[in-house]
Amino acid sequence: MVKRLGAILLAKRLTSFDDVARKAPRVVVYNGTSKADTKLDQPEGAGYAAGFKNLVQFVMGQLPQNEVIEGATRKEHKLVPDIVIRELIANALIHQDFTIGGASVMVEIYADRIEISNPGEPMVPGNRFIDGYQSRNERLADLMRRMGACEEKGSGIDKVVNAVEEFQLPAPDFTTTHHRTVAVVYGHRQFEAMTRADRTRACFQHAALKHVVRGHMTNKSLRERFGLGEEKSALVSQVIAAAIEEGLVKADETVGGSRRLARYLPFWA
Repeated sequence: MVKRLGAILLAKRLTSFDDVARKAPRVVVYNGTSKADTKLDQPEGAGYAAGFKNLVQFVMGQLPQNEVIEGATRKEHKLVPDIVIRELIANALIHQDFTIGGASVMVEIYADRIEISNPGEPMVPGNRFIDGYQSRNERLADLMRRMGACEEKGSGIDKVVNAVEEFQLPAPDFTTTHHRTVAVVYGHRQFEAMTRADRTRACFQHAALKHVVRGHMTNKSLRERFGLGEEKSALVSQVIAAAIEEGLVKADETVGGSRRLARYLPFWA
């Protein structure tokens, strides 16, 4: 067990150890937005701690540029900020289910999004990732934390959502497929181009993020999250109403029925 854990963390080449060789993270880059045209398919051969920094740098180097207008200036940025990639890769590595054979952490890069997935269904429901935490591999998480690759206390998803909000990107989508947990992060998209699901998911995550820091979501805070002016208050109210209808958020009844003072909570609060 010690030898296996040491190899997972520190091996120069995981393929040198038969029992963990298939656990090397795999990076796949596609041309376009589907799997139809693969540009690159490459496993990361080093152990998780030994190769973590290089893995993150390699993934960042493969991300497409995204053109964003800031004020009157047109600027080029990577599709998503590096802290998002760092935290999601670390999260996938330490929360994977090692009992599932022939499966590894995957980073799939498309023209408009990145999908980071790991073997195993999550121990915490996807809609509780922001406030909930339970480690599947406690020793691995502890050692990764000591080596500076992750934070065992479970603040990684909070950091991801916070960074996404700061860059006003569409909300990440956390889903579960057959024996696999998938985190999808999207490149910049104007509010008008977001789907209803994009908007209500962002509303829920914003409410959850506010709640865990003892704050509250309001129409104003959600407008700022989307980068919208005060004239868009009615539109944002529609997003909140849709999120309430879907059972994602609820009104904070402690402030009464005043629309001016209205604030909102995630459904689980």
